[in-house]
Amino acid sequence: MAAKKTTSKTAVKPAPKEPVEVTDVDCYLFGQGTHYDIYKKLGSHPTEQNGQKGMFFAVWAPNAAAVHVIGTFNGWNEDQYAMTKAGEVGIWTIFIPNVGEGELYKYLIYTPEGNKIYKADPYANYAELRPGTASRTYDIEGYKWGDARWMNARDKKDVFRQPMAIYECHIGSWMKHPDGGDGFYTYREFADRIVPYLKELPYTHIELMGILEHPLDASWGYQVTGYYAPTSRYGTPKDFMYLIDELHKAGIGVILDWVPAHFCPDAHGLARFDGQCIYEDPDPRRGEHPEWGTKIFNLAKPEVKNFLIANVLYWIREYHIDGIRVDAVASMLYLDYGKKNGEWLPNKFGGNQNLDAITFFQHLNSVVRGSYPGFITIAEESTAWPKVTSPIGTDGLGFTFKWNMGWMHDFLEYMKLDPVMRKGSHYNMTFAMSYNDAEKYILPLSHDEVVHLKCSMVEKMPGYEVDKFANLRLGYEYWIGHAGKKLLFMGQEFGQHREWSEARELDWFLLQNPLNAGMQKYVAELLKIYRKYPCMYEIDDSWAGFEWINADDKDRSIYSFFRKTDDSPVKLMFILNMTPVEYKDYRVGVPEMTTYKLLLNSTDEKWGGPGGSNIPKSINAKKGDCDWKPQYIAFDLPAYGGLIFQFESK
Repeated sequence: MAAKKTTSKTAVKPAPKEPVEVTDVDCYLFGQGTHYDIYKKLGSHPTEQNGQKGMFFAVWAPNAAAVHVIGTFNGWNEDQYAMTKAGEVGIWTIFIPNVGEGELYKYLIYTPEGNKIYKADPYANYAELRPGTASRTYDIEGYKWGDARWMNARDKKDVFRQPMAIYECHIGSWMKHPDGGDGFYTYREFADRIVPYLKELPYTHIELMGILEHPLDASWGYQVTGYYAPTSRYGTPKDFMYLIDELHKAGIGVILDWVPAHFCPDAHGLARFDGQCIYEDPDPRRGEHPEWGTKIFNLAKPEVKNFLIANVLYWIREYHIDGIRVDAVASMLYLDYGKKNGEWLPNKFGGNQNLDAITFFQHLNSVVRGSYPGFITIAEESTAWPKVTSPIGTDGLGFTFKWNMGWMHDFLEYMKLDPVMRKGSHYNMTFAMSYNDAEKYILPLSHDEVVHLKCSMVEKMPGYEVDKFANLRLGYEYWIGHAGKKLLFMGQEFGQHREWSEARELDWFLLQNPLNAGMQKYVAELLKIYRKYPCMYEIDDSWAGFEWINADDKDRSIYSFFRKTDDSPVKLMFILNMTPVEYKDYRVGVPEMTTYKLLLNSTDEKWGGPGGSNIPKSINAKKGDCDWKPQYIAFDLPAYGGLIFQFESK
């Protein structure tokens, strides 16, 4: 007879966590610039030593004579907790018992000259709400993620052959809380509002501005003091995790604005951290941006490169972030960017290329994209620097995508023109396709284009209000049809009139206006079409996915082209009339002797257009030469008319 099986009802205790400490190996790897988990050692971390719970603190301050931890847990006593130097690299550590979460703290650093410096923790996971400048103890472990399906699928996708429509968003000014104060919704409250909004429109990604901790609202988050801390303006780190979790569960990717080009010079931040320049170059010709009044990271130092690369890995691993948009890449690549003669130093070969920045980007993309194939790195690079999006391991930079600033500039300059003048700048709108295969591009219409007296998108357009909206509908249709992934700044999807300000919410009241409401519906329809048809996104970087029908009709300011892909016989054809002139019996050459079905007409009343066009929903091609094609379709092309037709290869 077999022995009866028994099961124990005694709960199995989890294995105790190893105490947090900084070892010789940690110091060695950090000194080499390859300690990609350094954020688990530096900063403040709840731990247990010798059976006593408390907080482990560690900070890199190689030139300090002494370092003390001060905080609310000891009444800011400057003498009680002196740290010990671990290894030659200059890391100071201490374990303080009975310190829990939520305590404010700083490092008191004594320089060799006897001066005192009070600094926030560069690796802190949480910070005091501004105007306070202290760090705050916090345990980022323990959040119960619900996005396993999203995370498992992410690295299996070919991002280049996926749709990407990015909603650029600043949480604090997207919508204000009615209860007064700063008017900020928390990360959790924002999640409950933004998720259904993005699903309705529908975007594939959201790009969040101003998440890394920063002291000044008006900097929009581009002068950072806390690279490892989501800003406390909207809640705790776990509240931020909740936001990302909810977006992922809704099928929406999350991209962070990331700022390695420069950092905030405020006294509590990284600048002259231990009395000397350890994060920035000590020579102001390399270490300062005179135009911006900020400090420049010294990318020649392994510890600084480690700080930044580990930072990206931190956001990936701890917060499940799907991508970063790297701000001001051009300012990093050129030593003379924004500088006059005498304000910069050439490299060792006498040139203006920042060799350390090139190496840094190659290292960053190799580590991050090599480890997480589905993770996206986007360069905001405004020059013709070559091979920004070259494959990892080549002599390029290795980014996933580059913002096409040239397309953006040419597009906006053209759309601003009075329609009578557009024929003189006709090729502004076609030029970007001549270099489209040079990089993997995103077409940005970002926050930078709707501030500093540049006008909002709709106010850039010529004419009376109804003309402005007609022009913007045309512009957005061209943007959605052109090769490249898409990015649009918040508020521009419904034609906000005022420029953006971080101090107020978007003008949601405008949706009571039929033109604004129509614009919002129109953008939603464009995005639905974009996401539905693979020909719109599968081939964005070669002529295999885009073909002009007529790029030369400058006298009438009309553009026609179609999108295609190898994986589907379905194609979409675009015809855009950039003038207020109607063309009766307009003929356009078509690529196939087949039926063309009208998907979208920008002049329809439901979008805020005048309506009245009688274009058939289905048009059969006829034989006859037109636009260098042996067949054509004919219809009345409305004034300011933007049309999308679907057709299928036989």
